[in-house]
Amino acid sequence: MIRIAVLGVGRIGRMHAENIAAHPRATLAGVYDVIDAAAADVSARLSVPAFGSVEEVLASPEVDAILIATSTPTHADLIEKAVAAGKPMLCEKPIDLSLARVDACARRIAGTAVPIMLGFVRRFDPSHRAVRDAVRAGRIGDLHQVVITSRDPGLAPEGYLKVSGGIFRDMTIHDFDMARFVLGEEVVAVQATGSRLVDPAMMERLGDYDTVSITLTTASGKQAVITNSRQSVYGYDQRVEALGTLGMAQSENIRAHHMVLSTQAQTGEGAPLQNFFIDRYREAFAAEIGAFVDAVETGTAPEVGFEDGRQALVLAEAALRSAQVGRTVQVSEAARQSEPA
Repeated sequence: MIRIAVLGVGRIGRMHAENIAAHPRATLAGVYDVIDAAAADVSARLSVPAFGSVEEVLASPEVDAILIATSTPTHADLIEKAVAAGKPMLCEKPIDLSLARVDACARRIAGTAVPIMLGFVRRFDPSHRAVRDAVRAGRIGDLHQVVITSRDPGLAPEGYLKVSGGIFRDMTIHDFDMARFVLGEEVVAVQATGSRLVDPAMMERLGDYDTVSITLTTASGKQAVITNSRQSVYGYDQRVEALGTLGMAQSENIRAHHMVLSTQAQTGEGAPLQNFFIDRYREAFAAEIGAFVDAVETGTAPEVGFEDGRQALVLAEAALRSAQVGRTVQVSEAARQSEPA
């Protein structure tokens, strides 16, 4: 049994703690949070220790690995500390909002054999993964285009948006990783547009966008088109489509059921979309823990690692620059932002 401690037990950390406790090959070794009451609550509910500090967690011989679900500004520091302590980790995205900080972290942990997994959970969604698998197996022929739709049910509070890093780093970063996952080739150019349509006044204050479209292009000409909105009144809209020379593979929205009711008065009434990311990706979050346990047990590199986190952030930087300057941005141009002078 792999003994995993969770750092940070807010909304997503609590869910991870529950999934670890339920996993047949893992044990929840304990939890830690800067808010003592939050840690105490999860500790009591799941009957596990509440650690008093990060250092206590990393020094504990009762902890084989850690899951980092703390606030974003702490991620890079905790990755470095976990590597130094020899503790494998699953870290929620992003590594950091600053590409320069991510690259500094990469230099400090260079050469480590400690498994580092990044929390791009959508790779583990069965339907999204089936699209990728169909592409790799050649079932749709030569891949030409990937289309990703990702829309939130409603705007997050301004306090959250203020520290989120903006829509490209916070929301689209999942879609950048999904695009790379399905394309199977690295993106070389990014064209993005951003609008302030949902709450123009708030977005103006934040210097951000709430509605964006992005086109990613690989060296061979393959495309990925991403559409994001902070407001989708019909629910949490999550779709992936891959078009090739022999056909198309699609991952559609998940509903509570697939019954469609048609009557004389109304045609085509079905179940609404799910309204929360934890519900939509519940199966994927459980599979993600399984993949992490596999990596720790075997000592092998996880399927989605540190460099995947860095590449997604590079694409976010390129998209932000493209939206701001109104032109296509080469990925190499965005990657140079963090290079030492």
